[in-house]
Amino acid sequence: MSTENHNLEIALNDYLMLLNKQKYFDAHEVLEEVWHPLRKENHPLRNLVKGLINGAICFEHLKRDKTSAKRKALQVVKSFERHKHLLKENIEYFELFKEACKRIEDLKKVHQL
Repeated sequence: MSTENHNLEIALNDYLMLLNKQKYFDAHEVLEEVWHPLRKENHPLRNLVKGLINGAICFEHLKRDKTSAKRKALQVVKSFERHKHLLKENIEYFELFKEACKRIEDLKKVHQL
């Protein structure tokens, strides 16, 4: 297992833990850190990771509850919507990605997005 892949596994676990604690900005940050190298090497999971990053930041907008938070959240969650179809059983860390996508979907229901 490469260091980069191991970092992705750690980041996904941290992401889930942070989502559960409603630390959406931190969840966004932890995945963004591993996303940059994935993006540069054109890794097949880069867009799924990007969707999860934006999924988390969507709820940070709502948590901060500033003017036009709902509008901003709806704009950002579109990235998650565009990329969630990349969740396939044959991808690396499928169960972690599946749980992360499920958590974002659950949060969307709670916030009526």
